[in-house]
Amino acid sequence: MSTESSGLLDDVSLSEQGLRSIAVHVVLYGMAVLFLLPYWWMFTTSLKPREQIYSSVPHLFPSEITFEAYRLLLSDSQIVQWTVNTIILATLTTVTVLIIDSMIAYSLTRLEWPGRNVVFTVIVASFLVPGIVNLVPVFLIVAELGLVNNLFGVVLPSVANPLGVFMLYQFFRDIPEELEEAARLDGFSRLRIFTHIILPLMRSALAALGLFIFIWTWNAFLWPLVILQDSSLYTLPIGLVTLQDNMGIANPGIVMASAVIASLPLLLVFLLLQRHLIKAVEAQGTVK
Repeated sequence: MSTESSGLLDDVSLSEQGLRSIAVHVVLYGMAVLFLLPYWWMFTTSLKPREQIYSSVPHLFPSEITFEAYRLLLSDSQIVQWTVNTIILATLTTVTVLIIDSMIAYSLTRLEWPGRNVVFTVIVASFLVPGIVNLVPVFLIVAELGLVNNLFGVVLPSVANPLGVFMLYQFFRDIPEELEEAARLDGFSRLRIFTHIILPLMRSALAALGLFIFIWTWNAFLWPLVILQDSSLYTLPIGLVTLQDNMGIANPGIVMASAVIASLPLLLVFLLLQRHLIKAVEAQGTVK
């Protein structure tokens, strides 16, 4: 009798666990659908005929697929040039930040020099300063350097990124110092240790930081708007606002098509680097 009752209890517990798992998956999939719905609306609207866009009844699917919005966008705007500018800017900023911030973080964790704790404290304290406060002083410095209306003027203020330094600082601290000691015994120089041992071990952390910086630079609006004055140098966020003012009223499909073009590269970059992002989070979560 006791055996049968225990078996019934096991079945009940298993069924409760199964129901709980089903409920969790339903909630997660429901939230995923809610998050994807605006993107689906953006994509389908870019393919809808103009009459259906202005219809009083919303349609999740286009009655007729047309690429007229993309044709007008590519022929009557500088969307291709803006996309190239944004790719160059985001790539250059990401590579520069990874190089500079990794060297700063390494020097703060592995090199002994006076005042390094003060420098790290200043870097952490800089998180408390709103970015808008530095807008005018940084613009004056960039103007003195003659980098106004230049892509390098957009890149320069982002080089010493406190977020990148702080993030890499935490990862560098988790690397055992015994690895460097063994490398020094083998005759490795400090530079060779950094490039051949430390950086390969930091691949996931660098990829995660690179993903953050790339997305942040891709979506940056205010600083590029202040620095870039020639429309041929605009980035996609500035260009999308320009399109909305000039062409979006007459044809909203063009705005949606430009948003699709602006979103696709970010989606591809995320899909390529998501494995390293997950590894970086797991690495930090397992370190005691």
